[in-house]
Amino acid sequence: MKSIAIIYGSSTGNTKYAAQLVAEKLVGYSPVLKDLADVSSEELQESDVLILGASTWSIGELQDDWEAFFPNIGKVDLTGKTVAFFGTGDAEGYPDTFVDALGILYDEFTKTGCTFVGEVSTEGYTFDDSQALRNGVFVGLPLDEDNESDKTDKRIEAWVNSLKPYLD
Repeated sequence: MKSIAIIYGSSTGNTKYAAQLVAEKLVGYSPVLKDLADVSSEELQESDVLILGASTWSIGELQDDWEAFFPNIGKVDLTGKTVAFFGTGDAEGYPDTFVDALGILYDEFTKTGCTFVGEVSTEGYTFDDSQALRNGVFVGLPLDEDNESDKTDKRIEAWVNSLKPYLD
């Protein structure tokens, strides 16, 4: 079984909560759950699979911990590693920048040589635009705890199940 790290940056607790739910759904895989504030760039290389969580702030900005960590990303060699993203955003308050952080991180992580998994269809989401879209799908799992918290558990369950073939 591959080693898995779930690493998140969270300011209000929504992304941390989502990370904990992802970890619960993967309990049989023994993931390590880490707050990005406590992670060095070298630690990204320690796990086979990285499940990375980020929230989008204001008009499409990275959460503070990701903003501080961002300059280190492109310097890390993640060749042979698998990366999946999940993120929280507010589709009603910021419909033009919904989960933009996922797209910002995706673009930077393309420099690391990793393989991406965990794309999600836009079906069932209401928003106007997002930097997290590539070829008409989200680069990771979008969550809206502010307006659609009742959908979070089912969305995480379906997404985690889609990741499992890459975890063995």
